[in-house]
Amino acid sequence: MNTEAIFSDGSPMFVSPWQPQSFDMVQIGIRVSSKDNCIPELMTQTGTFPMRKEKVCGEFVYYKTTICLNGENLEYCFRISCGDETVYYDRVGVTKEIRSQYYFKIVPDFYVPNWMVGAVIYQIMVDRFYSGSDDNDVLTNEYSYVGHFVQRIEDWYEYPKNLDIGNFYGGDLEGVRQKFNYLKSLGVEVIYFNPIFVSPSNHKYDTQDYEHIDPHITVIKEDGGEVLKDNDYDNTHATKFQKRVCDIDNLEASNQFFADFVREAHEAGLKIIIDGVFNHCGSFNKWLDREKIYQNKKGFEDGAYISKDSPYNKYFHFYDEKAWPYNGSYDGWWGYDTLPKLNYENSKALQQKILDIGKKWVSEPYNVDGWRLDVAADLGHSEEFNHTFWKEFRKAVRSVNPEAVIFAEHYGDPKAWLQGDEWDTIMNYDAFMEPVTFFLTGMEKHSDEFHKDALGNGYQFEETMRYRMTELLPQSLYSSMNQLSNHDHSRFLTRTNHVVGRVADLGSKAAEEGVNPAVLRQAVVMLMTWPGAPTLYYGDEAGLCGFTDPDNRRTYPWGREDSNLIDFHRDMTFIHKKNDVLKMGSLIFLKSQNNLVSYARIFENEAMVVIVNTAGNNMECNIPVWKAGVPMRSVMKRIIMTNERGYSIMPKNSDVIHGYLNIDLSANSAVVYRWYQENN
Repeated sequence: MNTEAIFSDGSPMFVSPWQPQSFDMVQIGIRVSSKDNCIPELMTQTGTFPMRKEKVCGEFVYYKTTICLNGENLEYCFRISCGDETVYYDRVGVTKEIRSQYYFKIVPDFYVPNWMVGAVIYQIMVDRFYSGSDDNDVLTNEYSYVGHFVQRIEDWYEYPKNLDIGNFYGGDLEGVRQKFNYLKSLGVEVIYFNPIFVSPSNHKYDTQDYEHIDPHITVIKEDGGEVLKDNDYDNTHATKFQKRVCDIDNLEASNQFFADFVREAHEAGLKIIIDGVFNHCGSFNKWLDREKIYQNKKGFEDGAYISKDSPYNKYFHFYDEKAWPYNGSYDGWWGYDTLPKLNYENSKALQQKILDIGKKWVSEPYNVDGWRLDVAADLGHSEEFNHTFWKEFRKAVRSVNPEAVIFAEHYGDPKAWLQGDEWDTIMNYDAFMEPVTFFLTGMEKHSDEFHKDALGNGYQFEETMRYRMTELLPQSLYSSMNQLSNHDHSRFLTRTNHVVGRVADLGSKAAEEGVNPAVLRQAVVMLMTWPGAPTLYYGDEAGLCGFTDPDNRRTYPWGREDSNLIDFHRDMTFIHKKNDVLKMGSLIFLKSQNNLVSYARIFENEAMVVIVNTAGNNMECNIPVWKAGVPMRSVMKRIIMTNERGYSIMPKNSDVIHGYLNIDLSANSAVVYRWYQENN
């Protein structure tokens, strides 16, 4: 039996309809070698079903069977018999034993918005992208945070300082709006924003007011008041700050600006995803008000820090019930008093408030297209409650916007949350960022470690991907946020220099020394050809470097961009968007070895073959493209090539002989080949 010919997965090529509803008739398929007299059967938790021969295509015979869903999840694998030999096929591949933990799974009624599948996303930390207006800038000494005055950084190109939380460069949503054309030219379809609600920090993961967009990144309708005087860190005296973020007219004007911004983004063909930080808030939050800036303000109730009689008292857990007024004994996430943990289990009102906020921003007049959920698995005090809440959150959001996507930040196995009734998908660390980083650079994603044995280890890469991808349902896999860099990890280009360390010890310049753009281009090839939603972290495409937080939050280098690297990103996004097989096609590994990985995306009469060489020297290789359905004697067209010297989109034909593509790969190179058979 030719086990290398056996293939199926949960993609639309083998499952139709791909996102079925309860009681739908679903066709499930598999292919086997046309040279073997194989008999495949579908095995489910309720029985075994025969399969009918559908077609013979080249080296393969395709079989299908039809199952009527009964409203329950359908889990299955395949049993393939050939004479006296029997094997099984599951999500990991061919096996001699039944492995129920790796069964394929169909979850009826689980729907991920189609626009998210394979979408090109661009992540923006607003303060660091582009300044479109100076009138809304945070001013030096406007208020104090964590014992320091906030600072307005005058030099856009200045490196972030090690203690960066209160330093502001002036980026805003007007700046993003002015760069819509740039983003469209880059091939971007979706903007994902780091938090944009009122917050005292530049990163805004310490929410001050979930119901309003921060006027510092939109518009300040009415200004006034004073900044703090030197040596005065009391924010009750920060009257300018209070006017800007507590005045109802300012807050309403800010929300209206955002509504107009989203409308213009939609008109430009861009969708918007915003960040929801619902596990914890910030010590400035109006429900707590540790800074006493909302006290006695029109339109605001006393915060829980201020008074025991606050309507928000149960939103937080206080250890000392006798410490009021000004009770600082509240529970902080990981012990940080600047990040009060929200106490959901003790407050139905808090639960409803967050559900209402979830609905508000995906509804009129804002019409945001989805939520990214920060540290989503940490919300609440038990896993049981966590799952209960996210089920309710999904129902609430989808009740007002059925096309809103919900994805989560998560490290580790996400299966428990990806059962069709909580999150749609995740930020894909385990099944993309980490394996790609190790294979191409040998570096851990924070640049904290270098693993020489992982660099170029194609066997490890394939095995890791095979197993990690089983943690996601097909819809989740094909919509997962695949990234090379983001605001929490070192920039990918910095990882290519193999320097271990952080900015506090090594300085910012060390993040730029000895980097290899050719390796970044290899990574971008993989990013744009792997199942999921390829996501660019602002500035990566322009050659931005940086160690992990805060150095990874440098400003976009306008006027100092690497234009060749930007062009390369444009060409790769074009290839991704032009070829539907890169969005919906099956993924099949072709060949993995030391310094080499090759895989294909396939859908019926089309195949895209990707080959990556991590060696510092040329390599001759034979790639078994017959596994991708490419005819044994045919011609494939190279559509892009990148190596140490640069890249080329000049087409080049290569012969397939006896099912193998024989090519010479240059050092640190990646190539993409396409084969397409016109329908007769």
